[in-house]
Amino acid sequence: MEAYAINRYIGTSPRKMRLVIDLIRGKSVDEALHILHFSPKHASKVAEKVLRSAVSNLQNKDEGGRLEPEEMVVKEAFVDGGMTMKRISPAPMGRAFRIRKRSNHVTIVIAAKPGAGKTKTKAKPAAKAESKAPAKPKAVAKPKAAAKETSKAPKQKAEASETK
Repeated sequence: MEAYAINRYIGTSPRKMRLVIDLIRGKSVDEALHILHFSPKHASKVAEKVLRSAVSNLQNKDEGGRLEPEEMVVKEAFVDGGMTMKRISPAPMGRAFRIRKRSNHVTIVIAAKPGAGKTKTKAKPAAKAESKAPAKPKAVAKPKAAAKETSKAPKQKAEASETK
């Protein structure tokens, strides 16, 4: 099971946000939250907010029980460029320089680790059902050497009676 969260039009450049997102890709959610919380970069605060939203989405999606952040992993995390606002800065001799104020979109996909969220109480009824079924006795095969000896014995007796 997986869930995602998207934050659009964040006011930092995609290059700065990718530095932060690259730190958490493939990590467990609990570890990723610690990394983002203690990172000094401004973009990490926004990324932490998106990650917490994805965790909440997965917990609401899960009907069987409550998943803990230790049982989740950051499956995908990527940054796309958003719109660029163009501004003009005055330059010498009557010229103008263009300033590009970039934005980005962050998408974080998290998934439950395989086998996570399964409680022990669900596994017990399946084990009881198997134990209630009657066990069929398995047929024991005779060794080949013993089978050959038994087939030779009547022939030897028949040969002995013919010689007498």
